[in-house]
Amino acid sequence: MPQRRVITGRSQEPRQRFAEELRLLRAEKKVSLRQLGERLGWDWSLFGKMEKGQTIGSPEVVEALGQYYDCPLLLALWELAAADKTQFKEQYRRYMALEAEALSLWHFAPSVVPGLLQVPAYARELLAAGGLKGRELDQQVEARIGRRDLLDGEDAPPFRSILSETVLRTPLRDGAEWQNQLKHLVEVMERPNVTIQVLTNGVGLHGLMNATVMFLRLADGRTVAYTEDGYRGQLITENASVEALQRAYDAMRDLALSPAESRNFVLALLEEAPCDPSI
Repeated sequence: MPQRRVITGRSQEPRQRFAEELRLLRAEKKVSLRQLGERLGWDWSLFGKMEKGQTIGSPEVVEALGQYYDCPLLLALWELAAADKTQFKEQYRRYMALEAEALSLWHFAPSVVPGLLQVPAYARELLAAGGLKGRELDQQVEARIGRRDLLDGEDAPPFRSILSETVLRTPLRDGAEWQNQLKHLVEVMERPNVTIQVLTNGVGLHGLMNATVMFLRLADGRTVAYTEDGYRGQLITENASVEALQRAYDAMRDLALSPAESRNFVLALLEEAPCDPSI
């Protein structure tokens, strides 16, 4: 089948085309991102991320934008972008949209460094271990590292992560890259919007032994949870289930080291970590 001829000069990638359309529509309307946020009732930084292609937002947000811009086709472009498999796996799409809109995030990592805190080498080794390779691996690494922008800037949401000691005792094959990952964690700990605590192995069993959990507090007041066990992920919106997970999380947080103690714990591991790639 012959390649489709490009007539408009715009991107043929659905996600990029959607972001381009958003920028063009706002330019035609002659409004700033802040003005757009005030008029539609969403945080203006979300619209900035959508225009940069960092997220496509939720259908509710896009529907509001379509009405404001008087562009009925905008939702159709969003659907094409949502179906695009070049960046994130389908199971994460709805979660990624909510993550970009969240007012605050709190997380538990039982076995690996959370994606928002990974350096490129860590993301690459982890994703390759999951079977990705070639161009798909490159795309997924780029997409994962791009998520770190969520924690940058003056308007970045508060983020708390509790790391199991197991996370910090499972190094990369390359010792130098593992040191870089630990250094990155220490640097991130200095940010005012980020709190990292370590749950040592000595605390024993707890209510979230086998699942990665991320809680998102949304603008409408709801809290949703996303759980992952390494084989599949599940977005949980039902109040009773989210509340049960929150209780388990709170009980576990009471057992974790304080932020200051956690920073010293990571610094001690950094001093112990060898640079030899044969670690």
